[in-house]
Amino acid sequence: MTQRKKAVTISPNSKLTFVLVHGAWHGGWCWSRVAGPLRDAGHTVYTPTLTGLGERSHLLSDSTTLQTFVDDIVNVLVWEDLRNVVLVGHSFAGLVISGVADAIPERLARLIYFDAFILDSGISTFDTLPAPVVEKLEAAASQAGTATPALPAPKPKSLGLTSPEDIEFVASRLTPHPLAAYKTALQLRQPQGNGLPCTYLHCNQPVFQAVAASSDWAKSQADWHWTTLASCHAAMVSDPDLVCEALLRLGSPESELP
Repeated sequence: MTQRKKAVTISPNSKLTFVLVHGAWHGGWCWSRVAGPLRDAGHTVYTPTLTGLGERSHLLSDSTTLQTFVDDIVNVLVWEDLRNVVLVGHSFAGLVISGVADAIPERLARLIYFDAFILDSGISTFDTLPAPVVEKLEAAASQAGTATPALPAPKPKSLGLTSPEDIEFVASRLTPHPLAAYKTALQLRQPQGNGLPCTYLHCNQPVFQAVAASSDWAKSQADWHWTTLASCHAAMVSDPDLVCEALLRLGSPESELP
């Protein structure tokens, strides 16, 4: 397994608590190259796997909705009694962390949308797609080879990965994604971010077009911080050192971010 590593340096007085939430088809495993160095630097890091994915793929069900994912992360915060958390959502999990912030903001310090989706309250992922695309995805979900309809995993190259080692690492671990999570929408009671400091981390080498509209929206918000990462959509796999540095910088309470 090849990875570009460098020493992660940090002030001894700046210990942080991260909860890193993976995107569609992934699991907590995708953060392994990031979580290790952060823990070695003295931080607390949780990498939960959402219901029906990764090592919890045996729980795949047609009742696994987007709200199920929000409940997964809320329960991690509550049962582990976590506070002052830097909550990071990658890709599809941008929707998840928005729901968590709406439900339990008092346990959070900051939100980091890591090349992530952002949708208005009441809008599902399928609502944003043309009808023929939705029909194609639903047809594919019915043929995924799972007991319940699920979206087949994409090829790792579509996530921007180029290294054979990285592609092999991801391809052997991706699992079908619960269809109902794409069909259901969050009902937010508060505006996006619920008043918490929010940062959008936009990966630009190459740009992942599926999240381009979300990135543009975040960039247009006066009270959000928007920044770039010179890596691909799956940067936690391809460039874990860059991701570690970005999370430490963006998550630090001493930062001058909004």
